[in-house]
Amino acid sequence: MSQRETFGSRLGLLATMVGLAVGLGNVWRFPYMVGQFGGAAFILLYLAIAGLIGVPALMGEWSLGRHTQRGTLGAYERVGVPGGRKIGWMLIAIVWFAVAYYTNAIGWVVYHALAEALIPLGLSIDPSRILPPETGFSGVALGLQLGFTGLVLLAEAAVVLRGVRAGIERASKIITPVLFGSLLIVIVRSVTLPGAGEGIRWLLAFDASSITPTVAIAALGQVVFSIGLGGTLMLVYGSYLGGDANIRSDAVWTVAADTGAGLLAGLAIFPAVFAFGMEPGSGPGLLFATLPQIFAQLPAGWVFGTLFFGGLSGAALLSGIAAYEVIVAGFTDTFDWSRKRATWTVYAVSMVLAIPPMINLEIFVPWDLTFGSGGQTFGALIAVMTVGWVMSRAKLLEQIAGDSPSATDRALIHWLRWVVPTAVITAALWWLVTDVLGAAQGL
Repeated sequence: MSQRETFGSRLGLLATMVGLAVGLGNVWRFPYMVGQFGGAAFILLYLAIAGLIGVPALMGEWSLGRHTQRGTLGAYERVGVPGGRKIGWMLIAIVWFAVAYYTNAIGWVVYHALAEALIPLGLSIDPSRILPPETGFSGVALGLQLGFTGLVLLAEAAVVLRGVRAGIERASKIITPVLFGSLLIVIVRSVTLPGAGEGIRWLLAFDASSITPTVAIAALGQVVFSIGLGGTLMLVYGSYLGGDANIRSDAVWTVAADTGAGLLAGLAIFPAVFAFGMEPGSGPGLLFATLPQIFAQLPAGWVFGTLFFGGLSGAALLSGIAAYEVIVAGFTDTFDWSRKRATWTVYAVSMVLAIPPMINLEIFVPWDLTFGSGGQTFGALIAVMTVGWVMSRAKLLEQIAGDSPSATDRALIHWLRWVVPTAVITAALWWLVTDVLGAAQGL
């Protein structure tokens, strides 16, 4: 068996991990979660949970991947989890179904970027045409989604075919800085709008009464979603870490940059939202419905719209590439397939799986809740339980601290065994009660 490929540099490693973590989770989901859950109170709880739960959980998933030198399909079996092969296949299936709807959403973002870029050419297209209807069926929306989903999957395949260093790492080193640069430019324009100060004050205004169990658990769920935990994406990238990679510091930098991207997105969005008198708590439509209206009212708004949706397209693409790689690595690790064979197999099956959530939101939303929110939280629980209770404590310490673990490192093992799983279980129960059973009003 050939030696497993690893990241070529620390800069490339961090660009890849940050690019994966940011994706749509922070630039799309984080701002609307802030809007729905009280602004500064949500942000404060998110920061605390990201440090106390997100960083250790990420360290655990990377440790499992580097120790086993396998992705999702082989890591659980190799470390000795009962039924590890079946668990691996189950998580692969969850990722594959998630790729279907997530790639559709990336296509929506790319289409919005195209719509903004065509404005100065006098070519006006309605970006909302690609969005699936609430109910029923739209041939136009389905056709546009098929085309753009196919293009997104093709772009992901082109990167994955080239492997870790020449493909994933190289793309991340280009796209990740572009995302942050585009966000900074949009922020400058947003905060200089008349009335933007109200949005900044809203973001920074802290109301202690907004710190409730519901908000705390919502922040915890967002941490799991945003960082990319789930025993899949970060696990397979962890298997590409070289022996010289410092898991502790790299996890801190990754979570810090991921959180920073969410905060920057908030600064790019909310000052403009308040400046134009729109609703900050408008939910998921904040990105796809509210922002295009704002860009349309700005002088040369197409410039900022193109930068925003273009940068977001790149970030979302990096997350999509990671999910694609999870499945490809499963086939190359387990069946000794060539990367080319595995990549095109994933492409073909993903195109088929992507069709149902294209039809309407009555299908898309449950698909997201099941394979995104629920599946990712379930996978994160399996991963932290595996790291804390199945993986050898000595091996875990070796991965995290090398040959000289400190008392803090040893305490971290207990934290991973007890506190992190409890937190993830709490997030899972919240997801079940609020999203599945629709009982949020009773909390």
